[in-house]
Amino acid sequence: MTLRAVPAVLALACVLACTPVLDWRDVRPPGAGLVALFPCKPAGHARRIVLADTPVEMTIYACSAGGATYAVGFADLGHPAQVGRALSALAEASARNIGSALAADTAPVSVPGMTPNPQAQRLSLTGRLADGRPVQEQVAVFSRGTGVYQATVVGVQLQADAVDVFFGALRLQG
Repeated sequence: MTLRAVPAVLALACVLACTPVLDWRDVRPPGAGLVALFPCKPAGHARRIVLADTPVEMTIYACSAGGATYAVGFADLGHPAQVGRALSALAEASARNIGSALAADTAPVSVPGMTPNPQAQRLSLTGRLADGRPVQEQVAVFSRGTGVYQATVVGVQLQADAVDVFFGALRLQG
């Protein structure tokens, strides 16, 4: 390396060292009535699923940063009687996806603008990925009217501060 290249290499090293792993941004998924703070730019997709015996279109926005995947999913059930069952089904599916017991750490969840529901909760799960590696997952399920929401952070080792920022910034808007 020539002496002239040293400043350029040092400048590049400084830029890379200063690049944040978590680049937080407000995201307002169309049709969700939700504001979420993601540490990366999420991509959205929708798919048809059956939730609480009701066929719905579930839309998910997700991205990965800092060794974890951050996601928010939402669907409208169209009938208030299905909401509690749907929240339970979302929580059970999260646990099942990583082979975790649902009776792991649970706590009430409070998202500004949500409709109170006894099935709304935040779960702290541990399980395994498909390749057998251990994984941690934090999940919140909540509702507003006939809409159900699931926020998730999953990774081999989660950064507690980042998880708290993600869940703490969730809010529903009129």
